[in-house]
Amino acid sequence: MTAIRFPQSALQSAFTALAAACALAACTVGPDYRGAPAVAPEAASAASFVRTPAKGVTPTRAPSEWWLSFDDPQLNALIAAAFEHNPDLRAAQARLRESRAQLQQQRGAEMPKISASAAAPRMREPDLSTFSQSNGSSGSGSGSSGRGPLQFYTAGFDASWEIDLFGGTRRAVEAASDEADAVQADLADAQVSLAAEVAQAYIDLRDQQQRLLIAQRTAELQQQSLTLTEQRRAGGTAADVDVERLTTQVETTRSTITPLASQVEISLDQLAVLTGKAPGALDAELSAPRALPALPASVPVSDPATMFAQRPDIRAAERRLASSNAQIGEHVADFLPKLTLFGDLGFTAADPGHLLRKNNFSWVGVPYLQWNLFDFGRTLGAVHGAEASRDEAEARYEKTVLGALQDANGALSRYGYQREHLVTLQKVQSSAQRSAVLMRQRYRAGTSTLVDLLDTQRAEFLAQQDVISGQAELLKDFISIQKSLGLGWRSNAS
Repeated sequence: MTAIRFPQSALQSAFTALAAACALAACTVGPDYRGAPAVAPEAASAASFVRTPAKGVTPTRAPSEWWLSFDDPQLNALIAAAFEHNPDLRAAQARLRESRAQLQQQRGAEMPKISASAAAPRMREPDLSTFSQSNGSSGSGSGSSGRGPLQFYTAGFDASWEIDLFGGTRRAVEAASDEADAVQADLADAQVSLAAEVAQAYIDLRDQQQRLLIAQRTAELQQQSLTLTEQRRAGGTAADVDVERLTTQVETTRSTITPLASQVEISLDQLAVLTGKAPGALDAELSAPRALPALPASVPVSDPATMFAQRPDIRAAERRLASSNAQIGEHVADFLPKLTLFGDLGFTAADPGHLLRKNNFSWVGVPYLQWNLFDFGRTLGAVHGAEASRDEAEARYEKTVLGALQDANGALSRYGYQREHLVTLQKVQSSAQRSAVLMRQRYRAGTSTLVDLLDTQRAEFLAQQDVISGQAELLKDFISIQKSLGLGWRSNAS
């Protein structure tokens, strides 16, 4: 095949036009992103949070997988299953893939569009002599007879390239890249929330199971006392009023069992759904009562600046601010001219064997300049709208940062006071247990009444329930601290 040689002047013109376009493309209109505004700088520079409790907290950076500090294999397995199968998390992963695909599309807009085509048209010219006879014409040579069908072949490439003279396309790519980063931060934030939600549901389950177990055991002991009292009444040594009082106490305790049993089933179903399973799927695995996880001796709590850096929702808000800033430049570029280069390279021949010969080659190059001079304010309105979106994103960023500070300080405050409250509840429980032991001894000796015994037993039962609830609340406050610090996400989430 004969080599194709382009005219030297045509090549020089093409390279000159391309160099000029590249020089112009170095310009990028619109405001450059200068970073997020400073929010609560005095809090960000502080060594600790305002509401950090004086006891039970260590000023160190906590591990991301904070639930491992509970040393509970079942909880670890539940969180791992939730990260793998939770529908909300899978939806967040799909949104991340979608945002990355959109970024890929925007990057493709910077490159030329090239298409190939081939055709083999076949046509036949009309018979003009027939046309002349139908109009009354005669005479030799006055018309021409139709020729046979014509056949020719063509193949070539078409290309178009919109030169990004003023950076509008680059701003669009920048905005799409920032949005993809924001969606990735959204996924991390979903992991933070999911880990905390699973852990809190697990704590609720163990709390309810323990309180249900206490209620059932208390009801059994009270039923034994009722049975003995009924026997004493039959022997004439107990009054009817004593039986009725014990019956009331037994039924009162039993009345707490039904709602607790219902709450246990609700928590089991909640954990099943969080891990991507149908309600009831975890009954066999988690129905057996187990003690609450052990709380770490001290809670590691980082400083506010570290929290700002690791909370995914703050990162997402900052990236969306950057994206909205880039969109301003994307619209500003619409004020300015757009240059598009069109080109066509092709071969045309009547014989497919001669298609690629040099004398059958043709090319066309067209620079196309377009400038929308008058659009009656549409572009200006788009720019103003993008600026307003940027201002909204900045306000949302500030709100997110302030909300994060509020979350962390609130969680730390609740944790500190709950620790003190639990100590008080444990003292009440110890006192109630001693009172119940002493009152039972006095009742057997006949120096106290049944009413006194029932009061101390009721106080003991309530104190036991309160301590279990207090321990569960303290654990959930610990979880809230980890969530408020933005812990629980994985950097390789995708």
